[in-house]
Amino acid sequence: MEFAVGDLVTRNSYNNDTVFKIVKIKNQVAYLKGVQVRLFADANLEDLQKYVEDERKIEDDFDLDLDFNEDRGEYFFLPGKVLHIDADEDYLKRCINFYKRNKVMVIGKRINEQDIYKEIRNLLNEYQPDIVIITGHDAYYPKKGSPKDNKNYRNTDAFVKAVKEARKYEKSHEKLIIIAGACQSNYEELIKAGANFASSPKRINIHCLDPAIIATVLSMSERNKEVDLVNLLSKTKYGASGIGGIKTNGMMYVGFPR
Repeated sequence: MEFAVGDLVTRNSYNNDTVFKIVKIKNQVAYLKGVQVRLFADANLEDLQKYVEDERKIEDDFDLDLDFNEDRGEYFFLPGKVLHIDADEDYLKRCINFYKRNKVMVIGKRINEQDIYKEIRNLLNEYQPDIVIITGHDAYYPKKGSPKDNKNYRNTDAFVKAVKEARKYEKSHEKLIIIAGACQSNYEELIKAGANFASSPKRINIHCLDPAIIATVLSMSERNKEVDLVNLLSKTKYGASGIGGIKTNGMMYVGFPR
């Protein structure tokens, strides 16, 4: 079977469980990017099977609307501001569209995982967000060793460094909400570094919209009112297996009169 860059494929050795797009082919090895999940991978061409569904159908399968109730009588509301830093331009665009659909004020920046920690303080100073997302791609390599060691992950160490830099800007978890990580990231280390929410408790893949879903709900929930943590995590694709976090208040101001 012939394959080309841009083809949608699955891997036979993984029971064809994830749809990827081929981004490069070299020496009979295909380099792959998840269409839905924040995962890079590679595979021998002989392990691949073409996926015949339309890419737009795959991308739209989880573009849920959170359906916030905007009928607040004579009250007005100011949602929390989101700064979304993403290493993947395609995923960033999908997240930005999701925020806009839900009327969340957002600034999106595409920055490589390894460079986020260098730029995040300046971005926080410039935009002064209520919520910051630090994400892109990651992977845990069990053959390298323990899941407790960041060296055994593709980008967890870079995310940890970025979270620590963000916490230097604002120490309070209540004044700046940090959502960090990607597929299979070291959840415990990201929480220890200062994230309110992080992936991935069970070292599984997460959907590209998962961080945006968490941010959107927090942005559209009232300040000084604690968001139901279990219910919030259940709105993501894989629930608490994919993303976990600490009890957190919403970031939206409500005023009167309209």
